[in-house]
Formats: sequence, C-alpha cells, structure tokens
Amino acid sequence: MLCVETRAEGRCTGHRLLTTPRLEMSCIDVKPEVYPSPDRALRAVVFPVDIDLNATPDMESRVAIRTKEGKLLTSKDFSSPRGANGYHVVRAKWSPDSQFFVFSMASSGGHSPWSFPTWVYSRDKNLFVSFSEMIGNNPTVSEEFKFEGSHVLTATTWEKSGSDTKVPIRVDLEEAMKKAAPASKQ
Repeated sequence: MLCVETRAEGRCTGHRLLTTPRLEMSCIDVKPEVYPSPDRALRAVVFPVDIDLNATPDMESRVAIRTKEGKLLTSKDFSSPRGANGYHVVRAKWSPDSQFFVFSMASSGGHSPWSFPTWVYSRDKNLFVSFSEMIGNNPTVSEEFKFEGSHVLTATTWEKSGSDTKVPIRVDLEEAMKKAAPASKQ
C-alpha cells in the first residue's frame, strides 16, 4: 500500500501503520486538540503522541488537563512504546456543569475493534477513571456518548457477558466518582 494522506476536518487521519513512510512534512498541521470547559476555567488538551513517519500522526493520544492560565493539573498517556498497542481519542466532551471531561478511545493497533474504552476526568478529584469501572467492568461498545442534564452520562455496553445485544447505560458521574479512589498522581 502506498502512503496516502487523508484529510478529514482539516487534519491527517488514518490510524494505521503505513507500508511506505509518509513524507517528513506531510502532516505539519497536526496540532493538539483543545477542549475548553463550559465555564472556561479548565481546558483538556489531547496531544498526538510520538509522531512517526511510518504511522499516521494521530495514532495515539495523551490527555492533559490545564487551568486557563496553562498550569498542568494532571495528564494521562495512552501511547505505547511501539506505537501500535495504545489508544487514540475518538470523541471528547465536557459535561455541561464543567465538572467532568469524558472521552472515548479506539485502539491504535486495531485489536478489539468493537471496544471503545471511555474515560472520565473528575475536576473535583483531579483524577481520571475508566468508565468501565463505573459500570461493573463492562466494556463500552460505541464511541458515542451523551450527557443528560449536568452530569449524567449515557453510553453503550453489552446487555450481558457473551451477548451481542447492545444496550444504553446511564451513570450519574457525580455519584460514581464518590466511589472512585482518592485523587493521586497519574
């Protein structure tokens, strides 16, 4: 396969290793994606990690939470040493009350293509928590999610283990975070 640069919404995409390296300056416009909280006090920044000429530049991600002044509060790296076993952010959004930043991910290596691990950042705890932990360690099976009210998240999981039936699941993130581990360095 030849190196083909694909553009969607003004950035390089593809999420796969290339058989022919792309040109060194072919995707110079790849930049971090910034998500300001609705109250503008924080911003989540999704960085492309370890850009490699043999991989599309948005293969894997690191998510950082910063104050509006730029001070780093915390970050979480979803990259892998070889660039093919990590995750990249697919969809991201702040809750309407600015208390939670939620993002769904996809595998950079193509493993478990049905699974979209979803993560939740809690402003109060300054902590990232796997949404899967909030729903009994069940997987999220769609990149789509939505907020109902100020911080109730609806996503999709399996009806039961071994089932192919997808069902919506609603979680009050404020209540779920009360059960999460105390804030710690990530």
